[in-house]
Amino acid sequence: MSSEKPLLRFGVIADPQYADVEPRLEYNRFYRNSPKKLADAIETLNGEDLSFVVTLGDLIDRDWQSFDRILSVYDDMRHESVLLPGNHDFSVAPERLADVHARLGMPAPWHDFSRGGIRFVIIDGNEVSLFSTPQGHARHTEACNRLEALEAVGAINAMPWNGGIGEGQFLWLEQTLADARERGETVVVMGHYPLYPENPHNLLNGERLVELFERSGNVIAYLNGHNHVGNLGRTGFTWYVNFKGMVDTETENTFAVVEIYGDRIEVIGYGREESRSLPL
Repeated sequence: MSSEKPLLRFGVIADPQYADVEPRLEYNRFYRNSPKKLADAIETLNGEDLSFVVTLGDLIDRDWQSFDRILSVYDDMRHESVLLPGNHDFSVAPERLADVHARLGMPAPWHDFSRGGIRFVIIDGNEVSLFSTPQGHARHTEACNRLEALEAVGAINAMPWNGGIGEGQFLWLEQTLADARERGETVVVMGHYPLYPENPHNLLNGERLVELFERSGNVIAYLNGHNHVGNLGRTGFTWYVNFKGMVDTETENTFAVVEIYGDRIEVIGYGREESRSLPL
């Protein structure tokens, strides 16, 4: 190993998807068990030297009041907590849809920050979707049109539970990557939906982001949840790491610590999450 000390370390949690409802055994999802698993994960992560812990969406499965229970578990975390929404976080009453990002304590639906010389970029793949805005909203209509176009060409990710990003957010992402490149910063992008390899869970316009990352040349990794079985791919300069869903399985947990070195990324998996060494 050429570098002994990582540039930084951070924790990753995906899809706790809590609700006070019976398990769906056909999907192996145990919604009521997530607060206990999350508490156990936080206890472990509290013992680690980390810059922050990110949760990659789907904190709840449904119902606004579910946020109270699952967010209270984070009170015991000693690290900075970075939260972002998934599709299920919008399974709330229509009048609450506009409040989801604020409930998660986000500074904005998409934003970026730097730690240890690395730029971290949070995207919001729910922006153009059937669930983040009510019927009649312009973005809801845009999502309907986008899904119809994808269905027409037989796209495997033309699913109502996937979302996409709008033109304004894409231009912001493009500019943010260019700014990081000018500063000589490598970039890690994080969102709820996978982008690569091709999968039924992928972001509705995911291939456009993959092309942008290849063009930018400074995105070393994209991290996501949503596809609960997990996945891994690499194209161009970028690793695409899909973390497994915490809500799945009755008792076994899943979360990770990610270490970034000058020459590689180390994923230290706990429970069902696999450990990986990803050369840069």
